[in-house]
Amino acid sequence: MSRKTLTTATGTPVPDDDNSISVGPNGPLTFDNHYTFEKLAHFNRERIPERVVHARGTGAYGTFTVTRSMEAYTIADFLQNEGQETEVFARFSTVGGGQDSSDYARDPRGFALKFYTAEGNYDMVGNNTPVFFLRDAIKFPDFIHSQKKNPRTNLPDPAAMYEFWANHPQSLHQVTILMSDRGIPASYRHMHGFSSHTFSFWNAKGERFWFKWHFKSDQGIRCLTNEEAARMPPFGAQQDLVEAIDRGDFPSWTAKVQIMTEEQARSYHINPFDLTKVWPHADFPLMEVGRLVLHRNVENHFAETEQAAFAPSNLVPGIGVSPDRMLQGRLLAYQDAHRYRIGANANQLSVNAARCPVHHYQRDGAMAGCPVHGQAIQTSEVNFYPNDRINAGVPAPEPRVAEPPMPIEQEAWLGRFDTSDEDHYSQAGALFRLMSPAQQGQLCNNIAEGLVKATESVRQRMLQQFEKAEPGYAAGVAEALEKQHSEA
Repeated sequence: MSRKTLTTATGTPVPDDDNSISVGPNGPLTFDNHYTFEKLAHFNRERIPERVVHARGTGAYGTFTVTRSMEAYTIADFLQNEGQETEVFARFSTVGGGQDSSDYARDPRGFALKFYTAEGNYDMVGNNTPVFFLRDAIKFPDFIHSQKKNPRTNLPDPAAMYEFWANHPQSLHQVTILMSDRGIPASYRHMHGFSSHTFSFWNAKGERFWFKWHFKSDQGIRCLTNEEAARMPPFGAQQDLVEAIDRGDFPSWTAKVQIMTEEQARSYHINPFDLTKVWPHADFPLMEVGRLVLHRNVENHFAETEQAAFAPSNLVPGIGVSPDRMLQGRLLAYQDAHRYRIGANANQLSVNAARCPVHHYQRDGAMAGCPVHGQAIQTSEVNFYPNDRINAGVPAPEPRVAEPPMPIEQEAWLGRFDTSDEDHYSQAGALFRLMSPAQQGQLCNNIAEGLVKATESVRQRMLQQFEKAEPGYAAGVAEALEKQHSEA
């Protein structure tokens, strides 16, 4: 292998990388140390702001292979033919903690996939749980504030968490999952992934179907107790994924969907767009669609995993959104976060760039410029639309990919509609009753460990929520709280 010459960032050969220019061997540095300045200035900027949520993550590349054509439901190019393969980048993460947190926090896990399709990038930005704490994006900043460290002590604050949950019964279903035996995945390979939100397919006939993604781990589910998690290295989940792929033990997931027709959605007994609820499998069975396999680690964690920019608004023809209130807010918030954190041209970075031709009229901004994956970006052609050069090959809209009209309620009025009277309890209670006595005991003990630090008012309101879900649930938590008090 030929020897490579060290250069500056602009390609100039470097004569010495050990010594700055100085006034004699013991004198001060001079102002013509441009190479030293380049290194120091770049070093000062080697990090970008960490994500407010999902800061601690691990990524890898792989493929998605269709095992059942979805042509009857969607025109999405990557779901048309059995055996069809699409390159994918996956990022798994914890949610609440920063870069300094542990891979083994009791926390939901982010499960994000970027499909590099022939008609643009499609991002499936979900979690390892089928529901979430909230149904309206307006509450998301408040919720995350309650989960972060105390602003005065900079320490975890379970009392704040339960104070938020006591005031938001809609969180009970997700709290029950989080505090259960599945609250701490043993690895990213041993957990499921879900879109959680409801999305829409539409087919060549213009028919719309509502759907949810489910990615079922082929490795099975493995989780840790609090005691087991405390013995794990803080970076253990990342190490596990990297080493598994390096040794050829490629993790995989079977991709499935639940599908609901528009007519079923109109009359179904729960709101199909409520992120705090699941669609019962008895009514909407899982349909296998494909298989996800991760087989290649990143070469540079920062350039790829840290700068990967996922957004639920990254859609392709054949896949649309739904009236889900949380999803509607995320359509704005995610892209806006990337523009702040990475820059206006985040999608020109290799990990985010489409693998198909990209033609648009966006111009300039920080980091504008370099062609990636064969794309022609920000050319000297006309930079507005419409223009007089459509027949000369400049970009123009394609009516073929227009989404059919989104149905809304008839005679709907714009306003703020209170959803506090929704049923927050039935599905949480049903989940509790599915658990074995040992699982129920672990759930109640996990709740009590944090709830004991809350005020008496918060404890009583949480016990009332558990009672409404299932009397045995409340009794178990109350007993665990008594044990916590007696041991204190």
